[in-house]
Amino acid sequence: MPTFVETINPTPFAFFDSDAQFQSEADGMVMFVKRKLGDDVLSVELTKKEIWACFEEACCEYSRLIHEMKIESELINVLGLPTGSTDLTNIFPRQSFEYLIRLSQPYATEAFMGGTYDAQLGYINLIPGQQDYNIYNDIKETVSGSNLWLSIPPEQRGAMRIVEVYHFEPFAAQHTLINASNITNFLATNFNYESYVNSTVFYVLPVFEDVLRRGMLETAARVRRSNYSYEILGSNLRIFPIPMSDLQLGRLYVKVFAKPHNAVNPDIGISGSVSGSIYDPTLYGVSGPSNFPVNNLPFSSITQPGRQWIRQFTLALAKELLGLIRSKMKTIPIPNADLQLNGDELRVDGREDQGRLRDQLKEFLEKLTNKALLEAQVSVAQSLQAQLRLIPMPLGKSIVIG
Repeated sequence: MPTFVETINPTPFAFFDSDAQFQSEADGMVMFVKRKLGDDVLSVELTKKEIWACFEEACCEYSRLIHEMKIESELINVLGLPTGSTDLTNIFPRQSFEYLIRLSQPYATEAFMGGTYDAQLGYINLIPGQQDYNIYNDIKETVSGSNLWLSIPPEQRGAMRIVEVYHFEPFAAQHTLINASNITNFLATNFNYESYVNSTVFYVLPVFEDVLRRGMLETAARVRRSNYSYEILGSNLRIFPIPMSDLQLGRLYVKVFAKPHNAVNPDIGISGSVSGSIYDPTLYGVSGPSNFPVNNLPFSSITQPGRQWIRQFTLALAKELLGLIRSKMKTIPIPNADLQLNGDELRVDGREDQGRLRDQLKEFLEKLTNKALLEAQVSVAQSLQAQLRLIPMPLGKSIVIG
């Protein structure tokens, strides 16, 4: 009889055909399945290729269940990784905050601390007596002086959004908020000192107090004293007061958002860029369980507990297959009687065995997710701490270790 290696196309998909340990196990699997199904007493209507197909399916099912646990534990750490060149089979990926960083990017955008939009700086030439300006027609580039909106390639244009207008009262017109004649106030405001009881004794204040004080004074000056303001209605920017004097004319600078990073044309190469917008390859990487980069586990890397599960699952698949074969003919006529075949019973038993084996493996794997392992470690540490409390302290002073 030909062995696994000598057989042409022994399995349907040939996932493991080149694995030497799979080849050796496959020949033994034929004997194992047939003997477990009673071939020594009554012939089992299964060919070698049918048993090897069940063996291959059992290995694939084991890989699927293992990878489901891996995906549940590690998906958050691999989102955005390239799918074509990455294979995380039997690899423990590094922990990453990429998922949290991606979630926080909209907030970072609004705080001007990164984010997904490219901010651009432009300016408007203020005209005497003109209060309203169109953000698409009147905002110019800071370098060339050309129209900012038209300088953006058409395929990258989005709704222009103004996020900040640098429209403040000129500094020369602001009143000083520090009374230098009061030495205590002067030192407290400028050198971060504070006086208590005796004016000759000063204490150093925390730096954050100085920062908060400065911010308070600047905000008070802008809100309470300045008459400068603006409002945006649709595509129009209205400024107050109406620019008339020399201090009110000149360039009015604005910061605008024109297009997010995730709208860059995906046809551009990973190392390419378009008008300063860097292409982000993570947008087209791992996005969920459907493209998590793993393959079938190599059979040679599966340890004996896993191989035993595969043997039992192969037997259950073979039992169901044999039941389907025998169900095609429920009785076989023999002299003076009919031979009753147990196809239905075998088919039911095989499916029940498969369900039981899947449930057992899933229950085991649920205890091995990152979350479950951390919870188990915490429980062990708490139990150990509780046990150490019961150790008597010599002379009531200390615990002797060692």
